[in-house]
Amino acid sequence: MIMKKEQINIRDPFVIYENGKYYLYGTRAKDFGYHTGGFDVYISDDLNNWSEPIECFDSAKYGLNDGVNWAPEVHKYKGKYYMFATFTQKNGLRGTYSLYAESLTGPFLPCSKGALTPTEWECLDGTLHVDEAGVPYLVFCHEHTQIKDGTVCYARLNDELSAAQGEIVTLFCASSYELVDPVKIDHYVTDGPFLYRSKAGELFMIWSSFVKGKYAEFVLKFKGGKLGTAFAHQKPLLDSDGGHGMIFSDGKNTYFTYHTPNKSLFERPEFCLFEDNGDTVTIKLK
Repeated sequence: MIMKKEQINIRDPFVIYENGKYYLYGTRAKDFGYHTGGFDVYISDDLNNWSEPIECFDSAKYGLNDGVNWAPEVHKYKGKYYMFATFTQKNGLRGTYSLYAESLTGPFLPCSKGALTPTEWECLDGTLHVDEAGVPYLVFCHEHTQIKDGTVCYARLNDELSAAQGEIVTLFCASSYELVDPVKIDHYVTDGPFLYRSKAGELFMIWSSFVKGKYAEFVLKFKGGKLGTAFAHQKPLLDSDGGHGMIFSDGKNTYFTYHTPNKSLFERPEFCLFEDNGDTVTIKLK
C-alpha cells in the first residue's frame, strides 16, 4: 500500500537519501511518543508517495519502552548506520542513546550501554556532528523540565559512538535569544538541534523553540566554521507552528523537513527547498 505524506502521523522527521530512495524516520506520534514500542522507517522515490511503515527498532525488546521513544535520526558513519534517539532511563530521566544497524531498514541494535548524555540530567534530541578532522560529537539539549531554561550542549564521542568522553560544553540557554518566549512561567524550550555545513564551509545549526505560542525553527552560524561557543543567531527559518527539522540532500536539491502542526495526532512531515547561499541559509515555503 502506498501512503501520501499527509497520511503519515509522525513528529521529528529525519530523512536520509541513498541509492535513489528517501528513508524517513520519526517519532510515532500516538500518545506523544510515550510507550510506542520503537521506530519505523518509510521509503519513497519522490517524497510524496511512501511505503507503509517498516519497523526498524523494537524498543520493548531491549527494555527501552518504559517512557518516551523520541526523535530517531540515522547517520552513516564508518560503513554502518547509527541511530540516535531519546528514551527514558531506569531512573526516570530522559537521555539520548546510540543504536546501530547494517541496513537503513534495520533492525537497529543498542550501541551505547546507556544514555550518552549525563545520567543525572534530563536530556533529549541528540544529534551527531562529525567535524572536518573526523572527530564525532553529540549535540543535545538539557531539558527545561529539569532546569527551566533549556540549553543546547555538546560532548565529544568515542570513535565507536558508544560513549561520551571529556567535558560537556554548554552553547546557550533558550532565554538568551530574544525571540524565544516561555512555554509557561520561567520555562524556555530548546529542542531538535541539527548541524549543516554550507557550500562555503560555514557551519550552521538549526534548533527549535517557541515564538508567541507557536513552534518555530531557528538557525545560528558558528564563527570560523567550527562547533564552539562563538556564534551568531540568524533570522528564524520558520515561525508558523512547525519545527524539529533537519536538512538533507538527494544530490540535486537540498531540502528542509519538519513536522507541522505541533498538535498531537495531527503532526505530519513537510518538505521544502533549503537554500544554501554560502554565508546564509533560508527555506522556500510552498
